[in-house]
Amino acid sequence: MNPSLISKKGKKLRGVNLGAWLVLEKWMTPSLFEGLNATDETTYCVELGTQAKERLQNHWQTFITRDDFAWLAGIGINAVRIPIGHWIFGANYPYHRTYGEYQYPFVEGGIDILDQAFQWAEELGLLIVLDLHAAPGCQNGFDNGGIKDVCEWHTDESYINHSLWVLERLAERYQGRAALHGIEVLNEPRWDVDTGLLKKYNTDGYYNIRKYCNPEDVAVVFHDGFRSYKEYLGFMKGPEFDNVVFDIHRYQCFAREEIDLDIYGHVNKTVVDWKQEADAIIQEMNQWTYVGEWSLGLDLRVVSLWAEGPFNHALEKMDKFQMDVAYRAYASAQLATYEKYLGWFFWSYKTETTPAWCFRDCVKNGWLPDRFDFE
Repeated sequence: MNPSLISKKGKKLRGVNLGAWLVLEKWMTPSLFEGLNATDETTYCVELGTQAKERLQNHWQTFITRDDFAWLAGIGINAVRIPIGHWIFGANYPYHRTYGEYQYPFVEGGIDILDQAFQWAEELGLLIVLDLHAAPGCQNGFDNGGIKDVCEWHTDESYINHSLWVLERLAERYQGRAALHGIEVLNEPRWDVDTGLLKKYNTDGYYNIRKYCNPEDVAVVFHDGFRSYKEYLGFMKGPEFDNVVFDIHRYQCFAREEIDLDIYGHVNKTVVDWKQEADAIIQEMNQWTYVGEWSLGLDLRVVSLWAEGPFNHALEKMDKFQMDVAYRAYASAQLATYEKYLGWFFWSYKTETTPAWCFRDCVKNGWLPDRFDFE
């Protein structure tokens, strides 16, 4: 049977993010930024100007290849979440002052790479969740939103409208593709963006996607915006809305009270607090949920090259044996909790210098299982 004719609705996902591929993050690929002042994809393209094209196209073609898709499929991973920028379709996005003299600074051609990813995924039986990771004006002020220390997406209607246009174009381009499993309307909008504005955007994004993609085939995913699931009780429910998935990201290396925990505290928070949260979301919200990002990272220093210390963390005084035991315990605790949900995606598949954030390294080191099969 043609796999595209089989409903993918409600399918359990065990996946990884393909971060730092089509949206740059300096801490993940520091070699790309060597010798530059740039801290994100916007300033990277502006600083390099015409030189950015060759560098980025080479990065796209070498950082993730068909061999990576094959390796993931070979160990039982069944999905990838692919972060993309609002510039994916080329030079029609609204201007932002950080572009300086460039009306359209971003390198074109990423859509061809995304097309290739769909081809690989379909050849190898992987599913894809597309994730609008960087919106015009930046939705969170993080480097992963495209412009570090700027959060203006929600302040300009043209930024919001362009984001909605991108969602519709993605739905139109990939409708009916066997690999397309979901489209996430916006990654990690910041906690101080108005909840009412976010709900309207999420709803509008749903309708734009549904113009081309039916609920049996494609999920519409929305992030919690760093606020409690309770703020979304009753939101986007049937019968009007169908195949909607709630996305939460869970890390323990950013808040001071978590940085200060020992490994027992990290494991306890995962199997007690986060397990209780999972039960509450499942029972009270009654909403399909992904843990769209998680990792084994506990050291803030390696994640955010500009973060302020102190950089104490649970593993800093351990020898290699103790560290391996700790990582395995933290990994197992998270997997045991996240398996309660509809799916999860490790962040990320590949990094240059941070093994605890590199899925492939975590598997190689024995911190994560070497198989993720369903049978």
